[in-house]
Order: sequence, then structure tokens, then C-alpha cells
Amino acid sequence: MRRTRGAAASDDGEILSKTYQELFDQRGSAYDRAMRRYPEARRQEFEQAIEAAAPAPGMVVADVPAGGGYLQAYLPSGCTCLGHEPCASFTNHGAVAGQPTQLLPLPWARATVDRAISLAGVHHLDDKRPLFSELHRVVRPGGRLVVSDVAAASAVARFLDGYVGGHNSTGHEGIFLDERTLRELAEAGWTVENAAIRDFHWVFPDRTAMAMFCHELFDLRSSTPADTQAAIEDQLGVSTLANGGAAMHWSLMTISARRT
Repeated sequence: MRRTRGAAASDDGEILSKTYQELFDQRGSAYDRAMRRYPEARRQEFEQAIEAAAPAPGMVVADVPAGGGYLQAYLPSGCTCLGHEPCASFTNHGAVAGQPTQLLPLPWARATVDRAISLAGVHHLDDKRPLFSELHRVVRPGGRLVVSDVAAASAVARFLDGYVGGHNSTGHEGIFLDERTLRELAEAGWTVENAAIRDFHWVFPDRTAMAMFCHELFDLRSSTPADTQAAIEDQLGVSTLANGGAAMHWSLMTISARRT
């Protein structure tokens, strides 16, 4: 599998490139704990990706990489979700079938999937074309791929590569979505139909819960939850809801492409 540009320092100060699997074998369990502690926090994020994919009952929907299988809870009734995730740190709770050891090749036959969704995972892949090509292989003609991930030069990208990368267990240097991503999709055979920035919120009971969620999700080791709250408020923005809850500002670039 291709290596990412996500990096962490070795004991002698050398910067070591890590694969997606290496990154999340190290911190996937912390990510999964946060998601299970606040399972509704990212509802708007999942719903906007599913809205772009527009799956109908009876369709087969692939989720790659699937993390802990969070997307399937938001799919319309009657859809079949196929989750593929290489990291056992996500899959050891059993929400995703099997425990594959590599992201690629995908474990499905040609033209067996109606919709494919890749949410918040591909910014860890330096070369996204092998994944896009494999998704093109498994999606049926007329089917759709939605890639929804952090946009280059966005506030979210700066937060991840700055505050998160400076304080978590693995470092963070994302290869975020931009015009190159659209070209890579086209090179893999996809017809891009729409690409737009989607603004939404991660929602919590209060700002303390927000900070604790992000502190665990990103496996922050060298800062405190109070530091994390301050960084979120300063770099991303937080709105207070009528019920006293906290709505953390977040955004992704969401791309819809058709398999012709």
C-alpha cells in the first residue's frame, strides 16, 4: 500500500512516513472510543455524505475505509453496507466484518456495488489513484462514488496539520482534497459531477464534552482538554445552541462522481 506523508518523529529525530494502517493501528482505538462515547456528534457529517450518494433501499453501499463502521447507522433502511477497514484497532469490536490486513485490493467482485462512500480517510493517502481505480472496478456502471474529506488550505486542514499534528501520537500532515483530486478521479475513469465545500457542525452537550471528544478522537498526548477547547474556539469556531449544547464548526469537500 502507498505510504502517506503523515509523519512522526523517531527517537533520533528522523521523520518517519507512516501508512494509513500504521497510523490507525497506533491510534485507531482512541478514535473508536471517542466515536462510541459520542455516537451522534458527527451525525451531520455522515448525513451530508449519504445525501450526496443518494442510496435507495435495496442498494449495496461500500464504505472505504470504514473505520469502526459508523456510516452504516445513517444509511436508509434496506441498504446493504459493505465496510472495508484494514486496521484491527477499529474492527476489534466487530462492527465491520473481518479483519483485513491491507486497504487494497478491495475484497469485492467487479461491478457489485451501487454506491461507494469514502469519508474522512483519503487525506491519509499520498497517491489516491489506486483506491479510486479499485472503487471504479467494484462499482456498477451508472453507480456513484462520494469522496468527502478535508479541503486543502481550509481552516480544518490548518487545525489538523497544526494543533492536532503538534500534539497527537503520530503527527499529522494531510494530503487534502483539491483540484488534483478531481484529476485523479478522472484518471481512474470517474466522471466528476459535483464538488463543493459542505459546512456543518459536530454537536455536543457542552463545550467540555466537545473538547474531551476531540482530545480522544485525535489521540492528543501533549496538551490538555482545556488547550483543545481553546484551539477549537480560536481556529474553527463554536456556536452555542438553544439547549446549551456546543456546535463545533467543521467542513469537508464533498465530491460526487459517476461510474460510466
